[in-house]
Amino acid sequence: MKSTLTTLGVSFGFLLVCALSMGNRMYLLLALLIIIAWVLAYISIRMAEKSVRVSHRLNNTKVNRGDSVAMQVSVSHRSLLPIAPVKLKMRATSNTPAGVLHLTELGRRTQKVAYQFAAEHIGAMIPGVESFTVSDVFGFFKKEHVPDNSTGELLVLPVPFEVEPLTFAPGDMGVLTMKRAMEDPSSPSDFRSYQYGDPLKRIHWKMSARKQEIMIRQFEEPALPDALVLMDMSPPRLPEGMDKNKLAYLQDAVLETAASVVKCQINLENPVRLPLAGERPMEYMGTMGLPILLEELARCSFTETEKFERFLLMHMVDLRKTGAVVIITTRLTSVLVDLIGRMKRMGPNVRLYLVSYEIKDPTVQDLVARLQQRSVDVNYVSPQEADAKP
Repeated sequence: MKSTLTTLGVSFGFLLVCALSMGNRMYLLLALLIIIAWVLAYISIRMAEKSVRVSHRLNNTKVNRGDSVAMQVSVSHRSLLPIAPVKLKMRATSNTPAGVLHLTELGRRTQKVAYQFAAEHIGAMIPGVESFTVSDVFGFFKKEHVPDNSTGELLVLPVPFEVEPLTFAPGDMGVLTMKRAMEDPSSPSDFRSYQYGDPLKRIHWKMSARKQEIMIRQFEEPALPDALVLMDMSPPRLPEGMDKNKLAYLQDAVLETAASVVKCQINLENPVRLPLAGERPMEYMGTMGLPILLEELARCSFTETEKFERFLLMHMVDLRKTGAVVIITTRLTSVLVDLIGRMKRMGPNVRLYLVSYEIKDPTVQDLVARLQQRSVDVNYVSPQEADAKP
């Protein structure tokens, strides 16, 4: 804009000098035309910047990762003088890079355009127009403004994939273990009349004599073992020299692996817990339903400052009634291997999902071999594949 105004000023001065020195009215007319163009440009930009309205609306506020997101962008103005096409600067998110769009045609007061982008990564974001620039048709003046309204939040949800059901005891699947309740003869909760097929050891002889009919003891059912899913929410680890853009794929793989494990347990009607740390700490329970799980995972941020090792130690006290433990992480160290081995010795079956680009690294393979020697089920998840299966 400064260079344009400088050129305009130099041209006006040159024509004015020529008109005064040579007495030629043509030069004076050209100088007046430049002044008129400058005044009209200034008036048009002042009128437009007060009347331009930019609005945008998302067709869906929740989408699955990989889906296409459509946004309706509308630009309108009430200026009496024409203006140049409004330039829109789109907000950069994890799914959309920053960009510039020209959505209005010269002279049109209102225009609506559909803007589409792919939801490539999981997360909660606010896409839309970050700012817009209004300029006159000659390009003399430009004004940048921020739109008054916002599109609202867009949630990109994880897409679960198929995983193997958890085992709660050697040779038994989780469903069978959950249905097997050990009875405590010292804690009868109620009595009922005898039914054909009831074992004789359940007969309460004193109560039967008092009631003049055979009475059966009913026992309290103990709390069933559940599955505990522990997800590493510290910043994922990328191999040295790898493109930083691949960090988002590691996060996607971690979140989708957690969603897949929990979904499998919900489908089998097995109790499952997923404690979440970070900015929104909570403990998800399987009874809350899958939609809440996907939304909470979409809002997870991998900014947890506490080491994952400490997070595991905090939850080792809960393993007495836990039938299986699932650990999801992007890194593997000797300390983690020792902690996972301790968990295994405490009773529950332990399954590790390692999300990494370094699966074939010799150091990683040595640590995996140590875990397998301790009967830990190790699974790999590749973040390079959208539909990766362990």
